[in-house]
Amino acid sequence: MSPKRARSSRKAGLPPGTLVHVGEKKAEKVRITVMDYDESRIEEKELDSADQCGAYRDKPTVTWVNVDGVHEPSVIENIGRCYDLHPLLLEDILHTIQRPKAEDFESYVFMVVKMLYLRREDGKAEAEQVSVVLGENYVLTFQERPGDVFEVIRDRLRSGKGRIRKMGADYLAYSIMDAIVDNYFLVLEALGDDVEELEEEVVDRPDRGTLGRIYALKRELLFLRRSVWPLREVISGLERGESLLFRKPTLVYLRDVYDHTIQVIDTVEANREVVSGLVDVYLSSISNRMNDVMKVLTIIATIFIPLTFIAGIYGMNFQYMPELAWRPAYFVVLGLMAFVASLMMAYFKRKDWF
Repeated sequence: MSPKRARSSRKAGLPPGTLVHVGEKKAEKVRITVMDYDESRIEEKELDSADQCGAYRDKPTVTWVNVDGVHEPSVIENIGRCYDLHPLLLEDILHTIQRPKAEDFESYVFMVVKMLYLRREDGKAEAEQVSVVLGENYVLTFQERPGDVFEVIRDRLRSGKGRIRKMGADYLAYSIMDAIVDNYFLVLEALGDDVEELEEEVVDRPDRGTLGRIYALKRELLFLRRSVWPLREVISGLERGESLLFRKPTLVYLRDVYDHTIQVIDTVEANREVVSGLVDVYLSSISNRMNDVMKVLTIIATIFIPLTFIAGIYGMNFQYMPELAWRPAYFVVLGLMAFVASLMMAYFKRKDWF
């Protein structure tokens, strides 16, 4: 049984809306931070408990509540109670193997996306589920672990530069989606370098481990494809204005995110085609190396065939045989062999066989 199936089996037989964490525990404790702002002021603080989120719900300002760590169902349940979130939505937040999607609950929009990053220890791509809830004047984000790609958004909020503090919560939700999609390009750039290095290795110096590296990179690109492809449908649905929470001025920016998503998908597909073709190139390279070895062995065997014939003739132990009693016969036969070998090598060289 695969690890994913093993984790998902924890929910088997439970009623819909049962809050059970499904996935890996990627944070030691849950951390809740709040950024509450309008055009003239901003408040940033870390909350001691999830119950404190309710104080920000009815404020006229825009509130961004970020949760690092979703492994404690009680915390997610308390936040859901503060903002009247549907139990099935809370269940999806705790189920960290979701497919990217968007659901409209009229008073709020729920979105699931995959945030990609490269592991420091081996440079491999890894995905983290990010759940985003957009309300009239708030945005809730739920991450599996501390550390994200949203620091540039926080800096813009703190400095008041740009239009982010002048716009509503929908623009903040757009900025979060845009930051996630833009980070895909950094991951794809690193993987593109791996693809180029693997191409050179396959053509110039393929070895026994090359095929394993090809399939490892192929699996990694397939993993990226599964994370990115559904996002196109999510952004497309939001960009078409299916939810009233995304106002018309923000839809223009969502179209830009959609364009970036399409570009990411095209890059992933192009790299997948290249890597798939590397298998054929690897087999051709190995076949060419084998052909070179066989050619060398064939040339050596061909050269020694007439020499073996001559040696075989003079190796017969007949009593009456020419040149047997001739004193220089041994050296003459050796010279004949060397002459025949040189003649054949010159012929092969002229034919450009080696």
